[in-house]
Amino acid sequence: MERHTIFDWSRKARTGIPEAVFAEGKALSHLHDVIREHIDRNAPLLITRLTPAQIDELRDLPLSVDDLGRTATLDAPEPDHDAPVVAIVTAGTSDLSVAREAEVAANFMGLRTELIADVGVAGLWRLEAHLPALTAHRLIIAVAGMEGALFSVLAGLVTAPIIAVPTSVGYGVAKDGSVALGSALGGCAPGVVCVNIDNGFGAAAAAAKILNIAQAL
Repeated sequence: MERHTIFDWSRKARTGIPEAVFAEGKALSHLHDVIREHIDRNAPLLITRLTPAQIDELRDLPLSVDDLGRTATLDAPEPDHDAPVVAIVTAGTSDLSVAREAEVAANFMGLRTELIADVGVAGLWRLEAHLPALTAHRLIIAVAGMEGALFSVLAGLVTAPIIAVPTSVGYGVAKDGSVALGSALGGCAPGVVCVNIDNGFGAAAAAAKILNIAQAL
């Protein structure tokens, strides 16, 4: 059977980040082509942004599927015990889908992770309880929707740089993540950089490049 998808096998060698398959909008036949190609080559695979229908159709394949993060992996390598660690912090439990995408992607790229959920500014005591652990991290991915206040608050409390991931969680003026994106880009606390709305994979890729380069120095 003819295969329709051309995969960038040399991307990791060029950039340090393996190519991932963005599933949303892809036909099932294309996803099957990619998976079969990776099985034939004994190559690890990361698939992101799977739809519920795609997940149901792929369950019989030899994939590790994360329903919450809408991801799937094939033969994903385990991070080394001494690999760099990135903290992933969410403002609310509604942000966990994006955070899980970031976590699965970071693990796939060789990073260890610590996920701390539901520490948004509506209850600052929850964030304060985790500050001793957070201040020990060299890099933090912060995931927040609504007004995105977590980004500046966290950046004002820790020495680690913050990779902000605004999410589309919200309603009214905060619908679709536009307010959270503006907060990430326009906050007053220095040391915050931002990826696109709901882009957990992009945050993980940035973290992998930063931490792996720092480890090599």
